[in-house]
Amino acid sequence: MRSIELFSGAGGMALGLEKAGFDSVAHFERDADACATLRHNRPSWNIVQGDVRNVDFGAYGPVDLVAGGPPCQPFSMGGKAKGFEDNRDMFPQAVRAVRELQPTAFVFENVRGLLRPAFANYVEFIRLQLTYPVFPVSDNVDWEANFRRLQRHHTSKNRNGELTYNVTINLADAADYGVPQRRHRVFFVGFRRDLDLGWSFPAPTHTQDDLLRNKYITGEYWTRHGLPPLAAPETMLGRVEKLRSGELLADTLPWRTVRDQLSDLPDPRDACTKHRWDNHGFQPGAKSYPGHTGSPLDEPAKALKAGDHGVPGGENMLRHLNGQIRYFTIRESARIQTFPDNYVFPGSWTESMRQLGNAVPVQLGQAVFESVGAVMKKYRPLKTAAHANV
Repeated sequence: MRSIELFSGAGGMALGLEKAGFDSVAHFERDADACATLRHNRPSWNIVQGDVRNVDFGAYGPVDLVAGGPPCQPFSMGGKAKGFEDNRDMFPQAVRAVRELQPTAFVFENVRGLLRPAFANYVEFIRLQLTYPVFPVSDNVDWEANFRRLQRHHTSKNRNGELTYNVTINLADAADYGVPQRRHRVFFVGFRRDLDLGWSFPAPTHTQDDLLRNKYITGEYWTRHGLPPLAAPETMLGRVEKLRSGELLADTLPWRTVRDQLSDLPDPRDACTKHRWDNHGFQPGAKSYPGHTGSPLDEPAKALKAGDHGVPGGENMLRHLNGQIRYFTIRESARIQTFPDNYVFPGSWTESMRQLGNAVPVQLGQAVFESVGAVMKKYRPLKTAAHANV
């Protein structure tokens, strides 16, 4: 299955595509440091560096899938949240790629902040553009006027032969898919309507309830790590008691914790430890302040962040049981984002942490792309001719 990826960044989504069996024709990224990371780790990939607004996507087709994570800053909780007024809003380019390539399916990822009430109309505008990618959006009026035009088109019956997509908007927590991190992400997923392919977002494979049971009922979590059992926090006592008397959970695993993911890595502060790990150097200067106290060892990490002015403190720190804190190393952050250990970040600590803070967790991307690919395999070969509207 052939794919292209827009806004590749450090390669989290790209690795998810690779693991899910997609053959990427091109990865588009404008940031030179991110391109250096991609080329360092995957020299055989076609990395197209530059502004995606200048790309003729038609030159890269046909493809089965268009994927990408448009820049999240216009919609991020931590940013200025200017949304459609932010010139970094690249959703129009995502729509253009779909219009020019007419793939079987597309997947676009962004931050949970996109679903805030303030952006509700704009999100619906994005969804309608992706539903009708050939609809002529006018540059002579503002997006709200175009939104009203698209709404009228949506309710019209005069769409015979037009390329359209069934589009769903899906909110996922990466921890529910085996990523040791509470990272909430929104996925726009579309399938060509004329192909009539059924699809639903993949069901969670890991749960908090399984972790609570593992810790505070069976004790398997502490035994696995060679630790004495800890009592459940007071805020969780009621939930643990319900789990104790309830039925066993079926076909799911415990959330992975920071300790689960990092247990075989040596402490980077120990100068006597002889180890050979890429990107695992200690970074001093971590400070705790109210609301930013680091990620606890025995829970999934807080969502890693990129930061506008250097590396954010609270979300990118590890907090030990004794309250001691330190920054995650680059390697630890890469593990938390489920990058493989042989994936190296050649830039500075600040730059590498920025790339990791912006990345899609590899394992989350893989879960989504595997589910999409499984449905797409029902329809082969790639269809490039007429598009019958339903």
